[in-house]
This record gives sequence, C-alpha cells and structure tokens, in this order.
Amino acid sequence: MRDVCIVGGGVSGLAASIFTARAGLETLVIDGGESILARNASLENYPGFPDGVDARRYLQLAREQASTAGATFELGRVTSVEPIEEGNFEAGFVLETDGGEPLEARRVIAASWSDSEYLVPLDVGRMQRGSKHFVDVDEAGRTAVDGVYAAGRLADEPHQTIVAAGHGTKVGLAAIHDSDANFYHDWVAPEGYFTGRGREVPPGCEEIDDDERRRRDERARETMLEAFAEPLENRPTMHPSLEQ
Repeated sequence: MRDVCIVGGGVSGLAASIFTARAGLETLVIDGGESILARNASLENYPGFPDGVDARRYLQLAREQASTAGATFELGRVTSVEPIEEGNFEAGFVLETDGGEPLEARRVIAASWSDSEYLVPLDVGRMQRGSKHFVDVDEAGRTAVDGVYAAGRLADEPHQTIVAAGHGTKVGLAAIHDSDANFYHDWVAPEGYFTGRGREVPPGCEEIDDDERRRRDERARETMLEAFAEPLENRPTMHPSLEQ
C-alpha cells in the first residue's frame, strides 16, 4: 500500500507530489495524460520567468522535479475511490482505474480538474456550479473524509498556475502533517546555519558546504540550459470542443 496517491498530473498534483515524496512518503501520481495547462500558449505570470515560459516546458520540468523527489507515475484514469473496509477510512482506500489493477493508498489527493465523479462513493462533499463539480475542503485542502484531500481548481481555487502550485503544496503539507512524517521544511542551508548556533539540523533540512553548494548550482544550471536549448516542436492543445 502506498502512502499517498495523487489523482491528476497537473500543476497542483505535481506540486503536492514534490513535497510528499521529499518527505519520504511513497507517492504515486495517476496522470490522465494531459494537464489543462498544456492548452496554454505561453505562461506569463509565473514568478521567475520575466518574459514568460512555454507552459508545456514548465509542465515537463515540474514532472521531472517530482520524479527526482521520488514520486512515481502511472498513466490512467481513476473511476472510483472507496475505503478498503466499509466505513473504515483509517484502513486506507482502494482506487479503481479504467483497464488497470486496483491501487491501494493510505491517503488520496484529488487534483483532477474537472473530473470528480470517482469521489462520489466517499461522499466528500461535492458542490455543483453549472456543469462543474467542485469539492468542499477546509483551509488545508482536507475533505469531509479523513485521508482524502482536494487540490487546485477542483477545490474551487482560481485557475492561475501559481495559485494551483501553491495550493497543491499546501495540500501536500497537510497530508505530510497527518501522516506524522518527521518533516520540518525544505531548507537547504549553508554550513553552520544551525550547527554554528549549537542547534541540531531540523528534520527535512540540511546544511551544505560551499563545494556542495557550487556543485548543486552547476547541476541546476546545466538542467535548465539543456531544457531551454531548443524550442518545443509540438503546438499547445486546443479545447476538446474545437476541431483539430
């Protein structure tokens, strides 16, 4: 049984997976094949990209970061989520997929805008607005069912990518907190930052010396230079209602 199963490989799901995986939770992302962000011709308002960035390239980098953190991926669509034992949410959940084997997880993060039909068996609290169904959550993304969370647009958050990333992170942290993982935050501090003050390095943090700092910076620059060396060939995806 996995610790966390994230339904949806878009921005919010990827952000959540980066944090849960780095916290040591076995994390599986079930990806339906394409994030809605892939329909965006250019991502303009994401901090750190002064002239914008190709939205599909951003998705590739976010997915690579989740993989580096330890998350695994499975292509497919979840059709239902139910408690392993009827009425016993503490035992975990079984996720049925179209054509694949059932999956088991202790916690489920729904990040699959705009599909939430698979959550109907759990009665998490779905809200209909027009043709869309949102999921009712608290400030941290928890639903009415213990162990089930919703992130991003599915949780009635705004469309903007930076909001989806931030909310996915918040939900991932809630899942980490609820799992009792020994995790503080993701600081990588210069050598002596904690120990120089007579403190132990907190869980989830580390101190690195200047040589390691330079090595990581070089690797990060190489990764980004390679990622942006050539333009992407394929075009953004159009809305399904439009003829290709």
